[in-house]
Amino acid sequence: MVNKELTSARPVAPTQPRRVTAAVVDALIALASGLVAGAAAGVKVSDGVVELRPQSPAVWGLALGVAVGVSFANHVLLTLAARASCGKLLTGVRVVRAADGGRPRFLRLVGRWLFGFYWMVLFVPLHLATDSDVEQQDAVGLRMVRRRTIRS
Repeated sequence: MVNKELTSARPVAPTQPRRVTAAVVDALIALASGLVAGAAAGVKVSDGVVELRPQSPAVWGLALGVAVGVSFANHVLLTLAARASCGKLLTGVRVVRAADGGRPRFLRLVGRWLFGFYWMVLFVPLHLATDSDVEQQDAVGLRMVRRRTIRS
């Protein structure tokens, strides 16, 4: 009876600040990884002088490729293994199937990852420009829940 709330039929959805914090942490991880890879590719050493050449297309191509690759690994592969990306692990949120609360499948995670780009490109700027109260949405039959409300 002590954990009656924790064993309810429908797990508790995380608050909007918790969801946003998880998304920001995940975005920062991907962006930082891309910038580090790009900076490493743009370094040229000649005669003991280190020079950064950010104007090279190869630098920006590598930075973009690494950022997308890290994002995919974080949002799809890590979530497939642990039910959560790095940001979600830090904020105590998990991703489950909306229908039954089970583990998410690979193709649905890929769809959710792609939907995140769509959401970021279309709705985030619209939300910021209009100061609306649009909240982040769950997609492709997956939803986010608080970790402590998942049944074993």
